[in-house]
Amino acid sequence: MKLEQRTDQELIRLYVSGDERGLETLIDRYKSKIYTSIYLLVKDEYLAEDIFQDTFIKVINTLRGGRYNEEGKFLPWVMRIAHNLVIDYYRKERRTPVVVNSEGFDIFDVLHFADESVETRMIREQTYKDLRKMIQLLPDDQKEVLIMRHYGEMSFKEIADVTQVSINTALGRMRYALNNLRKMMYGKELALKIG
Repeated sequence: MKLEQRTDQELIRLYVSGDERGLETLIDRYKSKIYTSIYLLVKDEYLAEDIFQDTFIKVINTLRGGRYNEEGKFLPWVMRIAHNLVIDYYRKERRTPVVVNSEGFDIFDVLHFADESVETRMIREQTYKDLRKMIQLLPDDQKEVLIMRHYGEMSFKEIADVTQVSINTALGRMRYALNNLRKMMYGKELALKIG
């Protein structure tokens, strides 16, 4: 069986038993999601790369130390580590994230679309660009839940644990985020029709 076809747990066991390819395969599998969610929170390419590397240093130390026990929950576990490192960074800096529109790392570059026309690709790219801008306009608490849920594939319980709020609060923030995005999209449609 190819490494890419193995489960996260099998790859972790492979790595812990001394085969570095296990971890390399896991990193390849999730690097874009993890990096993207870090970047969307810090809005700085170099800082996101540093936190991404620190995240995997912690992952490696935990795996090598035999302290990993998140059966089948590798991605949410790594996302929690990354999120905690982002929080630690802001605590150290004694400031909160500033919401800015950025044209840095393109989260949608990781998606591959076959046989699409130039027009379809341009429309898709513009839609993604608009959506990224709208996400950046959300209040930080809503943006954070949306990013962890959508890009980090974390459950609402995991989000609640990481952000230290109740599950209902996490669900509420997601609901507000989606409602706000809908309003922004509706407003954009109206502006296009009127303009």
